[in-house]
Amino acid sequence: MTDFRQQALDYHEYPTPGKISVELTTPAETSKDLALAYSPGVAEPVREIAQDPDAAYRYTAKGNMVAVITNGTAILGLGNLGPLASKPVMEGKALLFKRFAGLDSIDIEVNHRTTQDFINTVANIADTFGGINLEDIKAPECFEIEQALIERCNVPVFHDDQHGTAIVTAAGMLNALEIQGKNLAESRIVCLGAGAAAIACMELLIKCGAQREHIYMLDSKGVIHTRRDDLNEYKQLFANNTDKRTLKDVIDGADIFVGVSGPNLLSAEELKLMAPNPVLFACSNPDPEIKPETAMAARDDLIMGTGRSDYPNQVNNVLCFPFMFRGALDVRATAINDEMKVAAVEAIRQLAKEPVPESVLKAAGVKELTFGRDYIIPKPIDPRLCPRVSRAVAEAAVKSGAAKIDLPKNYMQD
Repeated sequence: MTDFRQQALDYHEYPTPGKISVELTTPAETSKDLALAYSPGVAEPVREIAQDPDAAYRYTAKGNMVAVITNGTAILGLGNLGPLASKPVMEGKALLFKRFAGLDSIDIEVNHRTTQDFINTVANIADTFGGINLEDIKAPECFEIEQALIERCNVPVFHDDQHGTAIVTAAGMLNALEIQGKNLAESRIVCLGAGAAAIACMELLIKCGAQREHIYMLDSKGVIHTRRDDLNEYKQLFANNTDKRTLKDVIDGADIFVGVSGPNLLSAEELKLMAPNPVLFACSNPDPEIKPETAMAARDDLIMGTGRSDYPNQVNNVLCFPFMFRGALDVRATAINDEMKVAAVEAIRQLAKEPVPESVLKAAGVKELTFGRDYIIPKPIDPRLCPRVSRAVAEAAVKSGAAKIDLPKNYMQD
């Protein structure tokens, strides 16, 4: 572990500190080049944009630029370490945008006194970018921040910890249920965790067919139920009218377990209480709610996913967020709506059912991947994700009225 720590530090320091840089896209070698790039030539696109703000998409990098913005209050599994400490994570997000979707991305870490200060800061700079990716902002403030920015900004705003997690979870869950011979609408769901990811996951599963009354959500105090008086407005949406109070109470006979909480919170004995052919997503990172080895020893009829890359069925946001923004920006969407999220879910889950190219098998270090218990969701390195998910999102944006332009000709054809 010491060696890995040093490797990680060296990776971020050498050969140049950080993970991203700015590069030029046009010539800047001659006096004429400089005259076109800056004064006096730059005045021409300035005048065009002043007359028509949409001209910024023609004459600037706005249409291919995403801002990754945080206040550092919920950094990975490390907690509230402040904006500056979050910068390596935000640069990492920018790296993923570029690597997987060819999107340029700038990280912005915001110091602020109040939630409204943060909202105002982001809203005031939003038009610089084609989209805003909110990241590592703690609940419940993240809900208020995202909703306020959606209302105030003319570009799509997407809190990936909420919706990216939800989209990938829903895609894998629907495939796992299909393999297990179960129906989402009839399934009883236990959600351990009540933060941003948990609430977004459950809300999207409801949009995909789950029944709210079949969902039992737990926070650090136990089951969220209607007789509790300590619930914020977001938890209240999942207050169940039940006498059940503990994880053991609600997991008895449950079909689905989704963990977005912390390590080692689900025991083998509790897992054994679930209904036949259960689906278990233990997504706490780096240590899941129950170790896969423990879970598999307890149940041989289980389908399991985690947030880790060293086990099958990794629930990884990179399957989603680069392509959500790629599709949204390419049709100049003003928002990322539910129709676009559901379209992404369907595109991701359908891709897992197709034969896997040899290049993906090689990159994944495996000989075979076939739709089934150990392969319910595509691998992040699958190059088909970008065209499939981006196109599905863009088409949904156009169809739902969120797009400002039509789909480009021959857009994202495989």
